[in-house]
Amino acid sequence: MLQQVNGHSSGSDAQGGGSLRKDLQKFLSGEAPLHQLDDLTKVNPVTLETVLRCLQARYAADTFYTNAGCTLVALNPFKPIPQLYSTALMREYHAAPQPQKLKPHIFTVGEQTYRNVKSLIEPVNQSIIVSGESGAGKTWTSRCLMKFYAVVAASPTSWESHKIAERIEQRILNSNPVMEAFGNACTLRNNNSSRFGKFIQLQLNRAQQMTGAAVQTYLLEKTRVACQASSERNFHIFYQVLAGLLHLGNIRFADSEDEAQPCQLMGDAKCSIRTSASLLQLPEDPLLETLQIRTIRAGRQQQVFRKPCSRAECDTRRDCLAKLVYARLFDWLVSVINSSICADPDSWTTFIGLLDVYGFESFPNNSLEQLCINYANEKLQQHFVAHYLKAQQEEYTVEGLEWSFVNYQDNQTCLDLIEGSPISICSLINEECRLNRPSSATQLQTRIERALAGNPCLGHNKLSQEPSFIVVHYAGPVQYHTAGLVEKNKDPVPPELNRLLQQSWDPLLKVLFPTDPEEQPSGQSRAPVLTVVSKFKASLEQLLQVLHSTTPHYIRCIKPNSQGQAHIFLQEQVLSQLEACGLVETIHISAAGFPIRISHQNFVERYELLRRLRARTSSGPHSPSPDERHSEGSPCTEAATLQPLLQDILHTLPALSQAAATLGDPAEATPAPVCCGRTKVFMTDSMLELLEHGRAQVLEQCARCIQRGWRQHWHRKQERQRQAAVLIQAAIRSWLTRKHVQRLHTAATVIKRAWKRWRIGMAFLASKELDGVEEKHVSPVPLSTGSCLLPQTQSSLLAAIIRLWPLGLVLANASVGVQGFRRKLVVWACLQLPTGSHSSYKVQTAQEQAGITSIRALPQGSVKFHCRKSPLPYADICPEPSPYSVTGFNQILLERHSLGHV
Repeated sequence: MLQQVNGHSSGSDAQGGGSLRKDLQKFLSGEAPLHQLDDLTKVNPVTLETVLRCLQARYAADTFYTNAGCTLVALNPFKPIPQLYSTALMREYHAAPQPQKLKPHIFTVGEQTYRNVKSLIEPVNQSIIVSGESGAGKTWTSRCLMKFYAVVAASPTSWESHKIAERIEQRILNSNPVMEAFGNACTLRNNNSSRFGKFIQLQLNRAQQMTGAAVQTYLLEKTRVACQASSERNFHIFYQVLAGLLHLGNIRFADSEDEAQPCQLMGDAKCSIRTSASLLQLPEDPLLETLQIRTIRAGRQQQVFRKPCSRAECDTRRDCLAKLVYARLFDWLVSVINSSICADPDSWTTFIGLLDVYGFESFPNNSLEQLCINYANEKLQQHFVAHYLKAQQEEYTVEGLEWSFVNYQDNQTCLDLIEGSPISICSLINEECRLNRPSSATQLQTRIERALAGNPCLGHNKLSQEPSFIVVHYAGPVQYHTAGLVEKNKDPVPPELNRLLQQSWDPLLKVLFPTDPEEQPSGQSRAPVLTVVSKFKASLEQLLQVLHSTTPHYIRCIKPNSQGQAHIFLQEQVLSQLEACGLVETIHISAAGFPIRISHQNFVERYELLRRLRARTSSGPHSPSPDERHSEGSPCTEAATLQPLLQDILHTLPALSQAAATLGDPAEATPAPVCCGRTKVFMTDSMLELLEHGRAQVLEQCARCIQRGWRQHWHRKQERQRQAAVLIQAAIRSWLTRKHVQRLHTAATVIKRAWKRWRIGMAFLASKELDGVEEKHVSPVPLSTGSCLLPQTQSSLLAAIIRLWPLGLVLANASVGVQGFRRKLVVWACLQLPTGSHSSYKVQTAQEQAGITSIRALPQGSVKFHCRKSPLPYADICPEPSPYSVTGFNQILLERHSLGHV
């Protein structure tokens, strides 16, 4: 223990205790890190004080949503924040791969419920329970959730689906002001307090698109029509529209001196009843008579007696008329809204429910309305306790897990006090109504205290001057006054009032109070009239059955102050709300327990891939065992077969932890807690993230293997196609080359033939020129003398020259040797000229012409010759002679004049 002497610490623990206190103070006052904690389970230690400081720090930083394990805590900012509920933010949460990784928001809860519906995991239907005190922001939260579903639960590609969702959204959102006008009022705690419970069912089709909605209401506080507490106001609609019900409240009756005479009106009541009759379109005299006189049928003959009512009875009948009309009007309004937004039962398969119910109430004067409201909150709190606290710990026990139980506040004792059997507060109040006797507030208090004295949740205020009893609720004790409790529970509706309203000329009242043609005669037995408590209990049980058949999600709305002012955080008020909703126990169990539960079958089906990680360390390729092959092929695997697979998967956790540690996350070095129960696997969020990370790695490796095989196949296919293309290209190029070479050969042959003919022709011309010079000196031989020898000589010489034409060409060009006619024959044979008459050819030499040009002079310009059309360009042009291509006697000098044809 620390001791202080003159304000200073002393003792051996002074230093250590001081440092611990300083660290704790530093931690508790460190608002900078506290406002960054998105989950209250991360607060260390988890106490009311640390949770309160964390919420206060986040509220100061304009962060109004915080996770608390399985619950979302919503602080009312009491100021408009448009960007916090924009459509862009809705789509961001909807498109996020893991919305829980984003900042806490009501859109996170909305998206989680929507994805649960899409995954078709039992139970498919979802429900969101929005709870909190009056003024905490429950109605606003429900409104934002409806807006979110209207945005995300519409097909982005179907214009018709988008229009349907938009129409439903607009009708639901437009119905909110109407229902709030008729069902909300200004109370001591909230200027817009819901005086009725509301369960909105958003209907989705098989494609998870919103097709319709339905609204179900619970326990409208219709007594507010007749009276309300001090400093409170009536329903909003009465300050907007003057309906005839307001004038009914101005009707006052005076006590009658004679019991046989009806009570008379007071003051201006006659004018008020005339106005009410006019607005309700009722006959004035029957209206007044119904309020003043009641009809009694008695005896076997069902004789009718008319008895004047007392002043109190007249006031009761007047209030009953106003409450009856208003209740029927509210129910009709709800039915009209449902008819415009509800879808055909065959068009929707699943739904998401939004429960916006009145919060816990405790006023200076609490009556039957507050008892029913707090009773409903007790049932919802029990549902929360059973679903998340009690059921969680009991499940650990059933599954055989070693678990240190956390003490939590169970409100079953309080529920036994209110609704228990055989004796409870509700049963005693209903019994008083069935006795049909004048009720005494003191007598009812005495009966309750005597019959339920052993219940620890029942208390008594000895200082109270009025008869009352105290019920210790989960949110705190509430004192209820017994005066008027039985009368409110009876809620009598005299048959005369129904018959009166059926006579109205107003079309709406005719719809609200139709005439039943099959109405039984008044003398026959009728079913007993249900009390307010009985009807409310039945509707509440029906609501809880719907909630039990869905996957519930909880949003705890908390108001920072009772004044409804922004930037004000009153710790005392917030602390009482945290204690009332059991939030601390929720945080304890969520942090210390296993919030993730997966069945063995689903666990094996999802994480069996992790066995590949273990197979790497073993020698040889991985081959599935018979059990593994059976588990992969059969959807319903027995527990005995699943156990080896589970153990193999769990044995991979150390490898996963080491892999996470090598990646730079030392927090994952130690294996996260995970327990394998009899039918389920229990784990924490960190363990789930580790398993998902390992599964993603295996899937990535499998994807890479598939990609590798595909790429190899694709490359092989591409290589085969490339080789085939190369072969085809080579064949085509070879064919094109051969065709080109053939054309070149053909062209070359034509050129060579033409060139040879040209050379021979030039040689012939040269020889003729030389022969002409020689023959001038030799006399010509007469043709007649040698006519007989010419054919033989020509044929023999021609045959010889054909075989030896190069030698003949040389001889023909020589200056000596063959002369005259023989020389011509040689030239003819070399040139292959026709063997016709030689006289047809005439060679004219340059010497015979005037002016002799030197035969040694080279020809000027190029020599052109013409032949058959060649495919090659310029094939008909002879190139310039090369000085090195012709030598010796083959070099022939030509003259400018060519050989002419005679």
